[in-house]
Amino acid sequence: MDRIETIGRRPQDAIAPTERRAAATSADVEDLLRKFREREARIGVVGLGYVGLPLSLAACEAGYSVVGFDINEQVVEELNGAHSPFPHIAAERIQAARKDDRFVATGNGPLLGEVDAILICVPTPLGPHREPDLSFVVATAETVAQHLRPGQLVVLESTTYPGTTREVVKPILEATGLRSGIDFFLAYSPEREDPGNLDFQTSRIPKVVAGDGEAALRLASTMYQQFVISTVPVSSPETAEAVKLTENVFRAVNIALVNELKTVYGAIGVDIFEVVDAASTKPFGYMPFYPGPGLGGHCIPIDPFYLTWKARELGISTRFIELAGEVNTSMPRYVVDRLREELDRRYAKALSGARILVVGIAYKKNVADLRESPALTIMELLDALGARVDYHDPHFPMIPPTRRHAALAGKAVIPLEPCYLARYDAVVIVTDHDEVDYLTLLRYSKLVVDTRNVVAGLAGPEHASVVVKA
Repeated sequence: MDRIETIGRRPQDAIAPTERRAAATSADVEDLLRKFREREARIGVVGLGYVGLPLSLAACEAGYSVVGFDINEQVVEELNGAHSPFPHIAAERIQAARKDDRFVATGNGPLLGEVDAILICVPTPLGPHREPDLSFVVATAETVAQHLRPGQLVVLESTTYPGTTREVVKPILEATGLRSGIDFFLAYSPEREDPGNLDFQTSRIPKVVAGDGEAALRLASTMYQQFVISTVPVSSPETAEAVKLTENVFRAVNIALVNELKTVYGAIGVDIFEVVDAASTKPFGYMPFYPGPGLGGHCIPIDPFYLTWKARELGISTRFIELAGEVNTSMPRYVVDRLREELDRRYAKALSGARILVVGIAYKKNVADLRESPALTIMELLDALGARVDYHDPHFPMIPPTRRHAALAGKAVIPLEPCYLARYDAVVIVTDHDEVDYLTLLRYSKLVVDTRNVVAGLAGPEHASVVVKA
């Protein structure tokens, strides 16, 4: 999801329960429902990353006033200057939202007490042993608790295991002396963002919503109904949390299946991409999934392990999900092995000392996002085998610092020009950005290992390169 987006806090800033005003009344609930329907409510979004910023803009575009909270001062400054921190989010949308200050970004935690709804969109990564890391959710909930007042709606959007909203967030908020469903209203609505997908932006994606009590469900549903195409109410926050995990487990398992089929069919000499395309013509009982060099992004490589962790806590084995994880995480090594085989078979050349250009290092096409990108793993594997590795990606002039791939930080992009391409023994296409000049790549490269099937049909007699799929 998002970058580290919690609001700074100090224990001494907490407000004692006795200092808070009386509990919210049924009249307060009706008034808040009215404010949501008439777009008079002020909404606060904690975390202005890949989830929180599109959510903020969707609410603004529906007529709400939005305060976005983020501790990243550069992001706050960029947004208040009407600039976009993400290439896939048009600056024009931010400029429109900034008119009349309908949207403002801040790192000022006390302003949380001035909004009517607080939407929490912070990261939920994995720890070193694939256990849930809820530190950002916990820290944000503690910050919200400092400024929580009766009559507010609090919604968690971060992906997590069933039980988090009521077992983790709720006790933190109720430690103030305020009670969920009486003084404030707690809900869960999982994010469903697909960065870079212009067909399904925030407002066009149905929103699953659950509340800790009927009033919270009514409030959250009414709010979201004003700026998303539809809401899907479910019976409990635990159900809504499970919905999000199920969506991503479904993708992870099916991608693992087609990745495994790729290795089998490849050994037979059958093109998995041709197989999937042909199978897709069946109008029932089949849904296409495509293989790749490994999983990236914050959701699919991570979210299934939130469920496996919860299952282990209950003494239940999730062998199917864990096997899918093993298959998907093995794909970068499979790509490297295929490259090594082709270099040896075609040119009698070892990987050690070979010059390799990796094309596309983002985790998905047309997005400047490196989270869990398999390209970085492939680069490190090649480097460990003695190859001389460079990269080209139109979205990254330089590789920024990352948590898992610190050694790659600072490496600069290589232009995709004939004089550069001719220097490399092989090019590995990992991410199929539309901006890449694949015709030039084919014309001047010796060997192209295509993990995305992006140059299929482009290669012809005028192209010098040998193309293999991996």
